[in-house]
Amino acid sequence: MQRTVLIVEDEFLIAMHLQRLLEEHGWRVIGPVATVRAALRLLEEKLPDVALLDVNLGREMVTPVAEALRARSVPFAIASAYERPERFAGEVLAGAVNVGKPAVERRLLAALRQLIDREPVG
Repeated sequence: MQRTVLIVEDEFLIAMHLQRLLEEHGWRVIGPVATVRAALRLLEEKLPDVALLDVNLGREMVTPVAEALRARSVPFAIASAYERPERFAGEVLAGAVNVGKPAVERRLLAALRQLIDREPVG
């Protein structure tokens, strides 16, 4: 079964690189989207298996998207240069795997696989 990943990234070239990379490894990409509003709209239509979130989307933080994902039990990873993204975008990001920016291919793929393989809590 092909797994789905929502990419929320406001830098066009980075978003395209992530999409191409993940599709080459068998993922079906939802998006990429560059705004909180666009991401929340996609989440109303279909839930991805996992999400990859940039923290700072231009003039807004990704916080509402992370909160919506948590409320729907969709695991996510962060792709950020911030060492502690929760200091900028809230506690909802605390404990999320940060694959860095730019993301290293092996680390990104391992993080997404770990999120997929993780047993549901509860």
